[in-house]
Amino acid sequence: MAHVQRHPLAAQAADLLLDRIRAGEWQLGHKLPGETTLAAQLGVGRSTLREAIRELAGKGVLESRQGAGVFVTALDTVEDWDTILRRADIVAVIEARLAIEAECAALAARRRTPADLRAMWRALAARAEAPASAPDLVDADTAFHRTVVAAAHNDILTGMFDAFIPRSRRAMIDMLRIRPLPDERADHHAHEVLLDAIRRRDEAAAVAASRIHLTSLKEALG
Repeated sequence: MAHVQRHPLAAQAADLLLDRIRAGEWQLGHKLPGETTLAAQLGVGRSTLREAIRELAGKGVLESRQGAGVFVTALDTVEDWDTILRRADIVAVIEARLAIEAECAALAARRRTPADLRAMWRALAARAEAPASAPDLVDADTAFHRTVVAAAHNDILTGMFDAFIPRSRRAMIDMLRIRPLPDERADHHAHEVLLDAIRRRDEAAAVAASRIHLTSLKEALG
């Protein structure tokens, strides 16, 4: 019962600390006052304060360093990807893909392996043979783009790309149903240009090809 009573108080203390951080009382990297001082300021016990600090540490806002104290590591909590993407419009998603995929194209041109190239060629061939239905075409197109991202050999960028796909897939399918590609061969050729640049290890050409293709997609969706 004591824990049930203490937890809401710790949550309130965490909210008060976060409000003070947001207000600029402590800047990024700054050390919080000592435990005794801070507990007195908040009107809570030291055990409650520790629980509040643990809560904010779990959200990435604070960090306890043994023997050094508690430091501010972020100025606000960060929403999870699902929450952010549900609120984002499709143009914002494509803009984020532009940033991710252009960098991935450059890294792929630098790091790609023979196995990466084979995966890209297979995905591109599958894209060329995909049924004309919008879902099949979108999925085949996405599979090719993911091989490029994978060839960058950066797990963080791959995870970011994967997070965007569910949000962009539906919008792309709807777009193709309303406005089919005016020239599918030209669109497919744009993918060939990207793959060729990666094959030749031409980073600048790979970035340009990626940006041109995704910019045209953004304009179509906008």
